[in-house]
Amino acid sequence: MDRVATDEYFMEEALKEAEKASEKGEIPVGAVVVLEGKIVAKAHNLKETLLDPTAHAEILAIKEAAKTIGNWRLSEATIYVTKEPCIMCAGAIINARIKKVVYGCDDPKGGGVFSLYQILEDSRLNHQVQVKRGILEERCRQTLQEFFKEIRKSNK
Repeated sequence: MDRVATDEYFMEEALKEAEKASEKGEIPVGAVVVLEGKIVAKAHNLKETLLDPTAHAEILAIKEAAKTIGNWRLSEATIYVTKEPCIMCAGAIINARIKKVVYGCDDPKGGGVFSLYQILEDSRLNHQVQVKRGILEERCRQTLQEFFKEIRKSNK
């Protein structure tokens, strides 16, 4: 598999988005949607910027991907996210019929995929999503930890 088509490559792209969020004072989470080996959407958290509690990286990337391909059904797409999606984003992933989620680090306080809930693999729902976790896990975790460390430092 060539370099461009690896999970690590796409997670690097998601990390670039997370860095953009951090530069704006947003929690550094980035997401990219990939279809047929190509990125069709990129996004990062914009909750503070847009004053919108739903402006998570995943939601914004899903919306952009749907516009790009002209269909809300992203049934062959994979979404790469630096942090485990929350329950809201897990719901959006299911509703968009995304095939696979690949994420970096777990979210023990809000994870809707593995840590607290396993929404994406719940057989009671009309759609299940493949999950792969731990891609560039340490870098994804460090990005978040450094951001919150700076926030705590500036609040003193």
